Amino acid sequence: MSALTALRSRRFLATWWPWRSLAFLVTSIPLIVVTAAALGLFAAPWIVLIRRLGTGRTDALEALLLFVAGAVLLGGLGPLVAWPLAGLERRRLRLADDRFLRLSPSRWRRFGYAVLLVTIVPVVYGVLAFIEILIVVLALSPWLVDQGPISFGIIIIATASEAVPYAVAGVIALASMPYLVAVTAGAHAAAARALLHTGSGEKLRAELVEVSRSRARMADAFEAERRRIERDLHDGAQQKLVGLTLQLGLAKIDLPEGSPAAAPVATAHRQAKELMGELRELIHGIRPQVLTDLGLPAALRDLAGQTPMPVDVHTELPSRPPEHLEATAYFVVAEALANVAKHSGAARAAVEARAEDGTLVVEVRDDGRGGADLERGTGLVGLADRVAVADGRMLLASPLGGPTMIRVELPWPRK
Repeated sequence: MSALTALRSRRFLATWWPWRSLAFLVTSIPLIVVTAAALGLFAAPWIVLIRRLGTGRTDALEALLLFVAGAVLLGGLGPLVAWPLAGLERRRLRLADDRFLRLSPSRWRRFGYAVLLVTIVPVVYGVLAFIEILIVVLALSPWLVDQGPISFGIIIIATASEAVPYAVAGVIALASMPYLVAVTAGAHAAAARALLHTGSGEKLRAELVEVSRSRARMADAFEAERRRIERDLHDGAQQKLVGLTLQLGLAKIDLPEGSPAAAPVATAHRQAKELMGELRELIHGIRPQVLTDLGLPAALRDLAGQTPMPVDVHTELPSRPPEHLEATAYFVVAEALANVAKHSGAARAAVEARAEDGTLVVEVRDDGRGGADLERGTGLVGLADRVAVADGRMLLASPLGGPTMIRVELPWPRK
């Protein structure tokens, strides 16, 4: 999820995204200054050339030498500055875009981002600062006008009464300030991702290793069998067990306390209730009721609430997926979150489900230690087998030190 996608939520102002976006902008300023100082040092010959051209005190040979010197310094040493900058931005970009980012190995793409950071970004930030200051000045204009007339180009406010309409407009515009901050931070993060990411042509193929999976084309048969088992357990075994529990409860009441049969009947009644609870859990495990009744988004939020750590859930589904896709996505997320809680040491996780080019894409990310190993019995191969039943694929990225991401792609052709 990014600051730009968070803007679509009606609860945007009640989330942390406005503050995360502001933190991203504020921390960008020292980074811009340091990067501009380093690149400016390498571009010193060009700066001298521009000054000489402005004063007319240079000849063609000197101008050519200064131009070549600047190009050599920037082209040769500039990428050395861009390399650590990209590594720092990979971590800092999580403030405005918490999606997985694998840095591109191209030094020129990293250098291009450094140039963008010291040229276009300051201009955009300056425009934002001007607008925000203008809004604040308008809102406070009835009080500021006491210090002297306020001028906005052709508009001059000389008295408090003249300032009232502008103050009303400024107060109304104050509500837009968090949105302007988020738009700017989101646009900056999107530009950084476009330049620094390894590329989307193969959709994370450079880092995401396709997990070994069996190919099976039995999705319909599997779903039909699952329904039959669920129905038989719910309508058959569960109902009979409920009747047995009631009969044992009545027998327990009828038997006198201290009689030889009282203790065994009480024990059987307790065991029957425990067995009924286990059967309910088993039926829930086959297909949770919340998934059947409310669909995948509600079921994923329910899973997040059961996880012993904060889990951000974001879903963008234009319609309800077929039942077998919903079930597959649900159980992949359930197993992945269980692994996160048991093995990752993560402080936070995120789940995202969205439709993408005829595919249901589900991603589970965490900020843990990484290093997930298929040979250690974490159940990932079993998950991949389940995904393959729906003719999908599962991909894993888990470098040492984290973060870890599981991505599941399920074909979802829609009319």
